[in-house]
Amino acid sequence: MRYLDLSLPTPAENLALDEALLDEAEAAGRPMETLRTWESDRPMVVLGRSSRLDAEVHRDACRALGIPILRRPSGGAAVLAGPGCLMYALVLSCRQRPALRAVAAAHRTVLSTIAAALAPLVPDLHCDGTSDLVLGGRKVSGNSLRAKREHLLYHGTLFYGFPLELIARCLAMPPRQPAYRGGRPHLDFLANLPIPAAALRQALRAAWNADEPRADWPRAAVARLAAEHYNKVAWDGPPPAHPDGE
Repeated sequence: MRYLDLSLPTPAENLALDEALLDEAEAAGRPMETLRTWESDRPMVVLGRSSRLDAEVHRDACRALGIPILRRPSGGAAVLAGPGCLMYALVLSCRQRPALRAVAAAHRTVLSTIAAALAPLVPDLHCDGTSDLVLGGRKVSGNSLRAKREHLLYHGTLFYGFPLELIARCLAMPPRQPAYRGGRPHLDFLANLPIPAAALRQALRAAWNADEPRADWPRAAVARLAAEHYNKVAWDGPPPAHPDGE
């Protein structure tokens, strides 16, 4: 698998690159797998593709703090990311990994692989809910996916030094909650991993045998997606449904 550690200058470009890597693989006509890691240099709210802004985000607080609000092409609820939150994106081949064609199996496969890779550092890390990684009963990673015909984009967050109080200021309680949350507010539910970012990157690379560094990336597609989609979102409702998956 190829590995790309690349953080672009803006939130829009960073989200666009995840999608562009999926589109690139799908257009290749052959399996093309990539692990990307990145970290935003500023806080940002990212809505799921079907999220309702005012149901999940404290819009006035975000405006006062200068925190941008964007929407990703995958499912799930709104998240807040930024410095102290490592982001990862996996583009995986469904031809090579046919089990990934089932959404529940995709979540289970990816998250169990990551948990196993981090086990030497945090042995109690495990999957819970639909797509969370949990340590000591608290969520440390949220994840979502988008499937196309031949490839899957699976991406998520890994908190390691994030100011969790900012989440309480910017995000409402999500409309859908896993049973293990038990109605807990954000500060009682979320936690940071006791692992530095460099170690997280190393563990992810080892987990997926991402030992082929790539210097190239789809620059033109990122510019187009950032301009046409990520900087032009209709915030009061979800975007049109994609016909090719979650």
